[in-house]
Amino acid sequence: MTIKDWKKAFRQLKAKPIAMQKYIKHNAPKDRSTGVSKKRCVRCGRFGGHISKYGLELCRCCFREIAMNIGFKKFS
Repeated sequence: MTIKDWKKAFRQLKAKPIAMQKYIKHNAPKDRSTGVSKKRCVRCGRFGGHISKYGLELCRCCFREIAMNIGFKKFS
């Protein structure tokens, strides 16, 4: 189950508090301590292609879009 699906179901259960508590108990996404899903892009939320060097915390796509604005130079 993705995070989007979990939030969608959460909105539907707001009117039923007991059912919502049970749903959260069994279906909430785990808080991860390691792994790919621990690091997310701060700009778009993507998991893959993560660049954390220099404290950037961006995916490769977002980095490519804003690299010139934040001071990186393209050499090729």
